[in-house]
Amino acid sequence: MKKTILLASVMVLAMACERNAITGSKQLLLVSDGEMQTMSLTEYQKVISTSKVLSPANNKNAAMVKRVADRLINAITNYYNANNLGQELTGYKWEVNLIEDNTVNAWCMPGGKIVVYTGLLPVTQNETALAIVMGHEITHALAKHGAERMSESMIAQYGGQALSVLMKDKPQETQNLFNTAVGVGTNVAILLPHSRKNESEADRFGLRYAALAGYDPREAVAFWQRMSKLSGGQKPPVWLSTHPGDEQRIADLQAIMDETIKTYYKPVK
Repeated sequence: MKKTILLASVMVLAMACERNAITGSKQLLLVSDGEMQTMSLTEYQKVISTSKVLSPANNKNAAMVKRVADRLINAITNYYNANNLGQELTGYKWEVNLIEDNTVNAWCMPGGKIVVYTGLLPVTQNETALAIVMGHEITHALAKHGAERMSESMIAQYGGQALSVLMKDKPQETQNLFNTAVGVGTNVAILLPHSRKNESEADRFGLRYAALAGYDPREAVAFWQRMSKLSGGQKPPVWLSTHPGDEQRIADLQAIMDETIKTYYKPVK
C-alpha cells in the first residue's frame, strides 16, 4: 500500500511540474490559477468584512498605499505586455486596502487582492520603502509562489489529492493550507515561510517592479536594515531558516542594484 501511494505521488510530481513564465524556475503546481483566485477572493472578502479598512478619501496613509499600488500595477501591466506576458495577468482584478492593525505585514493574493496593515508603516517609514515591500508581495502572487507552496503541502500531507477532493473532505484544513501559503494571518511578513528561492525571486523581481514604477530601488537596503533591527537578532541561523539571512539578503540586493537601476529605474519627476 505504501509503495502504491509513493508511486502515485511520484507520478503526480512528474506531471505537475511546470516552468514559470516570469522567473524561469520549475514549479510543482497542483492548484490552477483559477482555483487559487477563487479561494483568494473568498478569503479576501472575509478579511475585509471583519477588519477596519481605512479610506483613501480621508486617510493620508490609505491614500499613499493606493498611490503606490496604482503605480506598481501600471508599471507591471506595461512591462508584462511589452514582454508578451500579458496572459499571465488573466483573472487579475486588482484591489488594495489599508487595514488598521498593528500587525507588521502586507500580502498580495493570486488575482491581485492586496492588503497592507498599518503596523508595517512605522517600519517602511516612507513611500519608496512601501513600494519595495508591495513589489515583493505582488511578486509572490505573480510568480505563483502561493500555489507552489500549497502544492508542496498537499503532497506532504495528503499525497497529492486533487484540490476539489480536499475541499469536499477537509474544507477547514484546505483553507488553512491556503492561508499559510499566501501569508494571511502571519504576524510578520518577513517570517512568511516561503522557500529561500522564492524569497530571493520576490526580492529580485519586486525590486525591478518598484524601479519600473519610479521608486528608487536603493531604499531596499535601508528597509531591510530596519527589518533586521526589528527582529532583535532573534532569527535562526540562515541554514535553519526558510529565508535568506538579513546580511545575505542585503548583499544579494546590492549585487543586482546597479543593473536594476540601469535597466529598470525610471524616476518620476
